[in-house]
Amino acid sequence: MSEPRDYKTEAIVIKKTKLGEADRILTFYTPHLGKIQAVAKGVRQPKSKMSGHLELLTHSMVSFARGKNLATVTGSQTINGFINIKNDLELTSYALYIIELLNQFTGEGIEDYPLFLMLLDVLDKLSTERNRELVLRYFEVQLLDNLGYRPQLKQCVSCHKQLKPVTNQFCPSAGGMNCPSCARNGNFSYSISINGLKIFRLLQDGNYNTIRRLKMTKELSLELERLIRSYIKYLLEKDIKSLTWLETLKRCA
Repeated sequence: MSEPRDYKTEAIVIKKTKLGEADRILTFYTPHLGKIQAVAKGVRQPKSKMSGHLELLTHSMVSFARGKNLATVTGSQTINGFINIKNDLELTSYALYIIELLNQFTGEGIEDYPLFLMLLDVLDKLSTERNRELVLRYFEVQLLDNLGYRPQLKQCVSCHKQLKPVTNQFCPSAGGMNCPSCARNGNFSYSISINGLKIFRLLQDGNYNTIRRLKMTKELSLELERLIRSYIKYLLEKDIKSLTWLETLKRCA
């Protein structure tokens, strides 16, 4: 039985690309269709009725018509425009990093309802939580866990012994921690403090309510950022473009 030509789904706009003089190719993340692309015709025209419902970082109910190559957007109605994020330049930079990260790590047409809920949750947390860096670290670690890239944080990936409460080493290429003895003989790695590893594990276990009550020093926050970003870069084999803007804004803050 053939699929119906017209269909409707919730969707979050995670990327947009200009097409011709008035159209756009939009990339959406959806609850049950995963990542999909569609053409939004005339959306760049000033009189377009759909343009406001199809902006980046907008959660909408979107109607589509199937095509030979790409579907066409036939209608859209905003569910949550995340206005608080869009009205704050720094928050926007955080959110753009999140959706670029999601786009880079996911393939098209792969259903992942928990990941859709995770994306909604992190955008909501960005709007309400004060510690934005912690929200990013939480999303990064949970995204990696969801996609099967969970780093080993409780035992040495080389000798498989339980890690002792000392300064251990995180090795991106090995996918986890090395004890001090094995780190001397292994690949490039980053030192991680006792407290850094404790918080890394809490982030991995998904206990956000516990983590948000912790008071992290700036040094500890930077330590976790460096480790997690190094692992992401290793997995993707490239940098995330939106990080440049995010880091620029943080330096100017």
